[in-house]
Amino acid sequence: MPVPPEAPGDGVPVTAPVSRPPAVPVTPALTLEQLRALPAAQQPTYADRTHVDRVVDQLRTLPPLVFAGECDTLTARLGQVADGKAFVLQGGDCAETLAGVRADAIRNTLRTLLSMSVVLTYAGSVPVVKLGRIAGQYTKPRSKPTETRDGVELPAYRGDAVNGFEFTPAAREADPDRMLRVYNASAATLNLVRAFTHGGEADLRQVHQWNSRFVADNPAGAQYDSVARDIDKAIAFMNACGVETDSLHTVDLYASHEALLLDYEHAMTRVDSRTGVPYGTSGHFLWVGERTRQLDHAHLAWAATVRNPLGVKLGPTTTVEEALGYARALNPDNIPGRLTFVTRMGADRIREHLPALVQGVTNAGVSVAWVCDPMHGNTFETDTGYKTRRFDDVLDEVYGFFDVHRDLGTWPGGLHVELSGEEVTECVGGGYQLAETDLSTRYETVCDPRLNRGQALELAFLVAKMLGTPRDGSVVAGRNPAAAVGVPAGVDGVGAGRA
Repeated sequence: MPVPPEAPGDGVPVTAPVSRPPAVPVTPALTLEQLRALPAAQQPTYADRTHVDRVVDQLRTLPPLVFAGECDTLTARLGQVADGKAFVLQGGDCAETLAGVRADAIRNTLRTLLSMSVVLTYAGSVPVVKLGRIAGQYTKPRSKPTETRDGVELPAYRGDAVNGFEFTPAAREADPDRMLRVYNASAATLNLVRAFTHGGEADLRQVHQWNSRFVADNPAGAQYDSVARDIDKAIAFMNACGVETDSLHTVDLYASHEALLLDYEHAMTRVDSRTGVPYGTSGHFLWVGERTRQLDHAHLAWAATVRNPLGVKLGPTTTVEEALGYARALNPDNIPGRLTFVTRMGADRIREHLPALVQGVTNAGVSVAWVCDPMHGNTFETDTGYKTRRFDDVLDEVYGFFDVHRDLGTWPGGLHVELSGEEVTECVGGGYQLAETDLSTRYETVCDPRLNRGQALELAFLVAKMLGTPRDGSVVAGRNPAAAVGVPAGVDGVGAGRA
């Protein structure tokens, strides 16, 4: 993550020169009252609105969590993604918890993201822009406003920024003070990530050693041995040539989350001293979710007022007209890197729905980075009540995403995954062949199931093969995960044990 500048709006050191993006015209800032007057989905119901206002006023006095210069640098880097010259890796917790702000948990998530990015960078021969679902992912949209257990109905858990996960009336009451606790937790997380990424934890040689251990220990690791050995040779070559730059020892990891809780996001909006325009300073990259992307609602109205790079999640019902509407509202001057579309279609629908969407946006001349979220469209519930995802389905949606872009001659710009740096048992399949009966072993998520560290790295190796495919389609990734990485016949493929 970029080292924080001394004052909001100042530039930040980067590993390679990145020019500032052109100014992005923004809608005049909305007052909180104007924002609240608009329809808004997925907002909590507070018992005492004056209590909310006191918390919002207090948040306005606190320092920003991220800075304008960092956001501008990220916009420029995402512009490279939109131009087909870089790739996005975005990952982290489904829903962060206050109890999860621990050095070991944050370090393990960071290690997983860095391990994945090394593989993707080598295979794709393009820079990988690293975004963490971190230091802000404390709210979650829910399909129902309430939850019923054993005949007792209580408000749904909406994330630690709103209420508690424990199924009691006291815990499930929306508490405005939680926004202050989340701010402090996010600040602590960002400080730790900055220390890790610039204090030796991100050293390329060390990260590659983690990957080498994964290849050696994972039952499916033999499939990835050739890639790991190639990276070994590349590092040895750099050592022999005396290559020594800061980029081998530090990385920039940017914070991202869904901008869902409008009171919090509005309170964290700051005016940049350099340009006089607002930024959302709760995170570098902020996105509007599938359930809150209505063009006439408050989430889009607020997003249009800030200069951060922005994302919009697009599900299978998204029309070309809607997508173009988001572009007009959020990026009227068509600035590369300002807007990212994160598609979440489902493995069984992506090949049907994505082509028209990409073609329509491309034909309209819209500059956008396309990123695949293969998680949210592939969730199901087991007979024993566990919400889970199949690794094979996740992988198949990624294949479909790459297939569509290869067919259309457009750039498959990135991957957005919910993952844990721990060896949780929440998604079935993968090299360890997790089955539905294994889910109870270590099912720890408070919301959606995450890939564990091993599954996340398997996905990175398989995506790396797709990313390395020539853009002319002369080599097309097969549907079988093992075939995609050139595994000899008779070797079990990743995803065996599909439930």
